[in-house]
Amino acid sequence: MKTTIQHQTKTFEVNLSKPIDISIPLTNDDKNPIAWYLDKPIIEPVRFGDWIGKVSEGSSSTNFNNIHFNPHGHGTHTECLGHITRDFYSVNEALKQFFFTAELVSIAPEWITEDWVITKNQIEKALAGKTPEAIVIRTLPNDLNKLSMKYSNTNPPYLEDTAAAFLCEIGVEHLLIDLPSVDKEHDEGMLSAHKAFWNVKDVNNLNHDARMNATITEMIFVEAEVGDGSYILNLQIASFENDASPSKPILFKINDF
Repeated sequence: MKTTIQHQTKTFEVNLSKPIDISIPLTNDDKNPIAWYLDKPIIEPVRFGDWIGKVSEGSSSTNFNNIHFNPHGHGTHTECLGHITRDFYSVNEALKQFFFTAELVSIAPEWITEDWVITKNQIEKALAGKTPEAIVIRTLPNDLNKLSMKYSNTNPPYLEDTAAAFLCEIGVEHLLIDLPSVDKEHDEGMLSAHKAFWNVKDVNNLNHDARMNATITEMIFVEAEVGDGSYILNLQIASFENDASPSKPILFKINDF
């Protein structure tokens, strides 16, 4: 179904019947990606004595599961600056709009001082002067093992803090990436890319110009056949009052009029 979307001062045509889901499903098996030294998620039926909340077990008319997971370590999630501040800030309060212009770019991280790093120059070149509301970064190579990768203690690629600062400077409000973090896995708690993107100067005393409504979405996956270019992003989260929530970002290709 083709429809036109009026967004700010521009009109876009998108086909709502062709969504591009760039989230990773959460499962309770070894196919689930894992970061930050966690075990896999747990999805299991509630038990009350002999009663089991599972239809196939014969004692229940419904399936009635508990789910134990961590949004940061178990799949696609969206976080706000409350992820790094002393005071509590909720992503559910930060994200109040859900459609954004987005640019999908593919970048092969560069080898710099024993790390694979996404640099400011790479992002600036990929955007080629565009200033979208959201950027979706697909790292190369784009292996299917991202869907089930065990990231702990692997030192994955990360974002140069000057690259994050550049995105802040040009007004990109939403950063999406197919890595477990925009920062280095072991960085002594510096979190310099997070701070630069959110413009947080002091995590203990938040500056007035910190970017309260900006978000970072990590552990996405963009299939290889999805081409780089301009999209409309629909960014949806579960309504958790927490610094982060599991999320389901969807891209819609912008059609030419």
